[in-house]
Amino acid sequence: MERGEEKVITSAEQAKQDPTYLQALKELLYQLADDDFLVSFRGSEWLGLAPHIEEDVAFSSITQNTMGHALLFYQLLEELGEGKVDVLAHDRKPSERKNAIYLEKKNGEGHYTEEPYYDWALTVVRNYFYETFKKIKLEAITKSSYQPLANVAGKVLMEQPYHLAHWKLWFEQLYNSTDDARARLQTRIAEAWEEFGDVLELGPYATEMAHFELMISEVELRDRWLEEIELMLGTLPSRTLGKKYGSGREGEHTSDLDQAIEIFQDVYVSDEGAVW
Repeated sequence: MERGEEKVITSAEQAKQDPTYLQALKELLYQLADDDFLVSFRGSEWLGLAPHIEEDVAFSSITQNTMGHALLFYQLLEELGEGKVDVLAHDRKPSERKNAIYLEKKNGEGHYTEEPYYDWALTVVRNYFYETFKKIKLEAITKSSYQPLANVAGKVLMEQPYHLAHWKLWFEQLYNSTDDARARLQTRIAEAWEEFGDVLELGPYATEMAHFELMISEVELRDRWLEEIELMLGTLPSRTLGKKYGSGREGEHTSDLDQAIEIFQDVYVSDEGAVW
């Protein structure tokens, strides 16, 4: 399919007619699904550990919703012949994952069941930065040339703004409370600025995604995100946004992903007949 020809693809079978279009589409879907899956997994580790009971309930709900979003994207991949949803989510190697590295970062030291020392400042910064990015990406995808994906993006956007509002409120409250709270946030913002770069990337098929109008360009995605973050921070960090540990879009990952996969694969293997 060349740009300027029929731009709306309405089915998986139609998408399969152009190998390059299909590959770019699958790449985008893996990024969307894997990002949400890892963010929701790290969120699930806060169950019973959030700062107070109301937040425990709210965060659990957000995590469940986000896992549901990942499911929708994995289902689109299943329709394209990539395999069963449960296998895509739970039974792929680290090198096959397309989630950004920053999103796989552990919540802190320790294990959920063995003296977890998790950092709420990390969770607030990560989720606020990610949900801001997700909103921008989804808004662009509602105009995607792949109609099934555009439809899913529209459905997800019915819930996602509430998630963003939740983390934005946490960010504002902590940033404007005590000196200690602000300092903790600033430390995590500085850390994120060294690592968040690959979240904003679209991987090896970025050019094709824009060419086939699956997605806006990397440059536009990055610029829109920076504009939103600057509104919150007032002034952006002076250093260049980095990707300290490489690019998850290229299949590069850390031992934190290995740890996450080991945990959720144990659960998956224990009852492979369970449903989402």
